[in-house]
Amino acid sequence: MGKINREDMLELTRRMTLKRNCFDRIAGAYIDEEGFVDGTFNKHFLKLSEKDQQINLNIAKAIPFSETNMQLQEYAFGELDRKPGSIWQLLMTLKECGLKNDAMLDVFYEEFGGRYHADGNYAVYFFHGSYDVPLKASDKESLWESEEVYQFLICAVCPVNGNYEPGLPECGFLFPAFKDRSSDTERIDIYVADENPQRAEDLRQILFGRS
Repeated sequence: MGKINREDMLELTRRMTLKRNCFDRIAGAYIDEEGFVDGTFNKHFLKLSEKDQQINLNIAKAIPFSETNMQLQEYAFGELDRKPGSIWQLLMTLKECGLKNDAMLDVFYEEFGGRYHADGNYAVYFFHGSYDVPLKASDKESLWESEEVYQFLICAVCPVNGNYEPGLPECGFLFPAFKDRSSDTERIDIYVADENPQRAEDLRQILFGRS
């Protein structure tokens, strides 16, 4: 398990506001406590109302803005974890297509619903974002030139009520990891809101096929 730089996470979250929004797409599924998908959605983020944009920005931001190296922890995908047919390969595909492949999303929702131990109905939210990482001068001030474009996914799992209104994320992840101000596709940052070993075990089982 590696260490996450808090400054890297804060740099990302500064782009998660209405004026500096880094997201272009949101997708998700509503899943009942038995793991069955009740419905899905897939929308261009900027076509949401301003109110809904803010609600969803708050959900997405909760993952990287959480307590670094406590609630949010870094994990590495080994060679076997990145084999064909793995969740890692699925996440890479979803990142590269910008969440525009509903069939691939359905595969993830079904896998998630079959392994996640829920206390009630919940939603899986996916956000696709991109960030032009600026170069840093020797004095650590940002330059205008872009060093790379970091494309990423945030997944947030939230309890929902009967009207499908989401509560705060109870777990989720950032993929690929944003490490040393760069994309690291062999790592993932996993978020668990509280000291719930079942949540952490479920996510490891889903993402790595192991506990």
